[in-house]
Amino acid sequence: MSFVAGVIIGMSIGIGLMVAYARYTNIRSSRRSQLAKTVAAFARMTVQDSRKLLPDDFYPSWVVFSQRQKLTWLNLQLDKIWPYVDEAASELIRSNVEPILEQYRPAILSSLKFSKLTLGTVAPQFTGISVLEQGGEPGSVTMELEMQWDGNPNIVLDINTRVGVALPIQVKNIGFAGVFRLIFKPLVEEFPGFGAVSYSLREKKKLDFTLKVIGGELSAIPGISDAIEETIRDAVEDSITWPVRKIAAILPGDYSDLEVKPVGILEVKLVQGKELTNKDIIGKSDPFATLFIRPLRDRTKTSKTINNQLNPIWNEHFEFTVEDPLTQRLTVRVFDDEGVQASELIGCAQVALRDLEPGKVKDVWLKLVKDLEIQRDNKYRGQVQLELLYCPYGTDSSLKNPFNPDFQLTTLEKAIKAGANETDDAALKMPTSQKKNVIVRGVLSVNVVAAENLPAVDLMGKADPYVVLQMKKSDTKVKTRVVNESLNPVWNQTFDFVVEDALHDMLILEVWDHDTFGKDKIGRCIMTLTRVLLEGEVQESFPLDGAKSGKLILHIKWTPQLKFRDTT
Repeated sequence: MSFVAGVIIGMSIGIGLMVAYARYTNIRSSRRSQLAKTVAAFARMTVQDSRKLLPDDFYPSWVVFSQRQKLTWLNLQLDKIWPYVDEAASELIRSNVEPILEQYRPAILSSLKFSKLTLGTVAPQFTGISVLEQGGEPGSVTMELEMQWDGNPNIVLDINTRVGVALPIQVKNIGFAGVFRLIFKPLVEEFPGFGAVSYSLREKKKLDFTLKVIGGELSAIPGISDAIEETIRDAVEDSITWPVRKIAAILPGDYSDLEVKPVGILEVKLVQGKELTNKDIIGKSDPFATLFIRPLRDRTKTSKTINNQLNPIWNEHFEFTVEDPLTQRLTVRVFDDEGVQASELIGCAQVALRDLEPGKVKDVWLKLVKDLEIQRDNKYRGQVQLELLYCPYGTDSSLKNPFNPDFQLTTLEKAIKAGANETDDAALKMPTSQKKNVIVRGVLSVNVVAAENLPAVDLMGKADPYVVLQMKKSDTKVKTRVVNESLNPVWNQTFDFVVEDALHDMLILEVWDHDTFGKDKIGRCIMTLTRVLLEGEVQESFPLDGAKSGKLILHIKWTPQLKFRDTT
């Protein structure tokens, strides 16, 4: 009996072990299959997919599949010689940086000098190196070094304020990551093979530091901390950040042609914003915009504030100096004005200057994002409309630039020839500084031809549309007749506007639905006069903003006259 029981128990245990082993095998197989799918998914990842998971700060550039190579050997040698580099570099930095800080010293300070300067015991780390096969300057060898430094320097600034207060301020917790560009140019047959080396901070990924008053609190004197921080950042930006470069001569010679020089002008018209994010709890945001190519205080332009508006119309014109159109970008930041409090960022956008065709106006709508470096936030923040015109120096006389009479302009030349008299001839002989303020007058003829595919507004699935036309600067308004019960109305009505300053005016067209008991706006078109100034005549259909569908068909003509504002 015990034998039978033993057999049954043994068989039960055996069957149980077999079932458990089978289940374990299935689970293991499933895990292997899942792991294989995961590995395959990672294998299909692109660089963009990788950077959505982690920002670039978390790993060196050679990890994210770039052409940069590791520099372990250089870092090992740099660690050994760092104490000697520290001593030599500290004195070099003191003699070179102090004049730069003095140049950018804010008005609130009377002096700004180093009392202590050592770079500490932690050497920077070079995390990647590459030689540019494309994108480098002709007749040169261009190399890029990626560096990261979280150092422990001992830097103390002696600061004297205008009110007679002396402050020893320590610069602590410095964190830096960036890419330096080295340009070996010109290439010569004499050893070492190049005449000079230019160096520049090509990309500034991170620059963090804290300021502390030795034996006190920096917050005790309002404005000092911000002033010093802005001074340091401006000095770095304007003294060594690309396209600015420092020239170190290796062989005797004149290398002034290697220094950065302006190569053109970027004309920017900030037209409008659309559907901006509301940052206010009560009411709407009060948006304004800042624009820059290089983020220096004296080169950053600021628009006016439009109160309580999520669809602001700025219609403002700005001018920027361009040093390197192949690498530079225009940055736009839109803020909500909070009065005495710090303004809150609504969103920002960039446009690369290399995408602009010289002498041709480009109309762009830029989608605003939270951060230009790490775009992991997909929230919609609105859009801004810009008109961009890049005018390089030394171009031929047919280049069209309605914003700057220093260039010879085909359109303006025609206007001059059409309406020139003795007074105009005298105006043309005015100095360049006076000719800068040019006013373009003329007659704008707008033929409202028709509309197509308007959205239904009435209960019967129709609309009774008409168009209101307005010149923004003069606030002149006219309107078309009402076309009853039509989603594809035809007006074919022409209106003439006398425009006093066409470069800075704009045309606003609003489509309304007429009703016995009121009226409803269907949508609108907003346009500057830049294009019709350049082309003389425009016939096109324009989509309606704020409407689910629909477009306006317009025929616009410009009959110019030209006069100059006397600035003497």
